[in-house]
Amino acid sequence: MAGAALGGAAAATGRAIAAPVHLGLDDIKKEGEVAALYHCDFGDVARFDQTLNNISNHYSAYNGDPFALQIALVAHGGGIKFFLDTLDDTQWKSETLPPELFERASSLSKNGLKVHLCEITFKRNKLDPSRARTADFISFVPSGVATVAALQTKGFAYVKVG
Repeated sequence: MAGAALGGAAAATGRAIAAPVHLGLDDIKKEGEVAALYHCDFGDVARFDQTLNNISNHYSAYNGDPFALQIALVAHGGGIKFFLDTLDDTQWKSETLPPELFERASSLSKNGLKVHLCEITFKRNKLDPSRARTADFISFVPSGVATVAALQTKGFAYVKVG
């Protein structure tokens, strides 16, 4: 009977277990000579599309070598919406995102792209962290703006589109 109760508890919390990992500011390290952080605090689809284009172009300049270039994308504010499983029950519920945006971000992760989502933005918007898409390249950080500053002090070049 205890096994059944545990199984039920696991099923009931399955979404929470599947949420991305939470990292501290000290957990993100500059691992190569060249590193860049792309700052996404906006919800404009065209601007996010251009950000993904720039990241793709950035990787292509290094022949897609994940060891030659390290890129982190820090998303907070409206930028988190591109990494939610659905926009239902959010301030963006009336919007429709082109599914290829996340597919492109996922494809860029094969070159090493890491996406860091702001925990404060999730709390302020009353969004459970399990609403974030589940993917190995996505994690949570305590604060988006603090992560942007911390990565710059670690030698990441700052890039913002728009």
